[in-house]
This record gives sequence, structure tokens and C-alpha cells, in this order.
Amino acid sequence: MPRLLTALACCGSRSGARRWTRDILRGSPFAEDAELIVSELSANAILHTASGLESGSFHLAVAVSPQVVAVSVTDDGGTGTAPKAEHQDQDAEHGRGLGMVSAIAHRVVIHDSDSGHTVTAELFTDVRRGGHPC
Repeated sequence: MPRLLTALACCGSRSGARRWTRDILRGSPFAEDAELIVSELSANAILHTASGLESGSFHLAVAVSPQVVAVSVTDDGGTGTAPKAEHQDQDAEHGRGLGMVSAIAHRVVIHDSDSGHTVTAELFTDVRRGGHPC
């Protein structure tokens, strides 16, 4: 069963979300990767959607099973397009977060709805050669 957190866009929500994730995954080999993923996805929610407005929030879910650690961030929407990884040059200061998440996670799934977007990054516990789950 996933553990859920709703974070307001103000008040250190990104650091609180990272800390919450780190506490849930304490002792897991995926704790640092999941913390970095949460940082990037929550930043995207705050910077690029209505989650960053004064009354905005984002929702974080962390699910752990013997096969996978899944981290999901749902934003408040307010944009006309779903998040996507962009290929920026190495000197770009913005636009590389979702690409970095895609490089760290074994799978990234994006769900688009009328009320917002959910980005789920999955870290598989048993990955064979080639980066695919068994």
C-alpha cells in the first residue's frame, strides 16, 4: 500500500518531500535515487503547473514492494500539455529534470487527467542485463 503525502507549494515542501521519502526508504539501496527523483518531480510540479500558485499543492506517493520502489508526484495541472523529457544541450540551465529522472529510473510513466498530471518513476529491485526487469 503506498504512503501518501500532500505538500503545499510554499513552506519548504520540496525539502519536506525529500526528507519524507528518505525516512520511508531508510536502509534501502534506492533511497538516494528516490530522493533525487522526488526533488526533480516536485520542482517540476511547482515550477510548471498550478501547484506552484499560492494555493497550490502536489501529492507524493511512495510504494515499496519486494520487486519495485515506485515514486509518484501528482500536480494540480493548469498546463495544456503533459510533462515530457526534453533533450537539452549540456549548457542548458532548465529542462533537464525529467530526462534525468528517466535516466535514473528503470521506467517512467506519465498519466494526464483533467485535474493534473502524475509522473511515476519505478526502480526495480532485480534488474538483469540491459536495464529491464526480470
